[in-house]
Amino acid sequence: MTSQEQIAEWIATVEGKQFEFKRAENNFHFGTLVEYCVALANEGGGKIIFGVTDERPRIVIGTQAFKEPGRTQAGLYEKLKQHIPVEELTFDNK
Repeated sequence: MTSQEQIAEWIATVEGKQFEFKRAENNFHFGTLVEYCVALANEGGGKIIFGVTDERPRIVIGTQAFKEPGRTQAGLYEKLKQHIPVEELTFDNK
């Protein structure tokens, strides 16, 4: 499980090859998520963090893009045949 300190560290980091921040307050197209997963895998791995503004300083706004993390993880496995962990975390009560 990712700690609050780790989330704060990620939010402070530079977006680039290993981190993608997406506002995605209410939705995000699953096909686009698949494309980002492939791109990050091609760069050696990384994280997509939803519910955070991509402009700095980043603000945690929360997300409702994928309401069932288990279903999202299963869908990614079905599409990519790779286990891609999906975590739902709370930060600043969001």
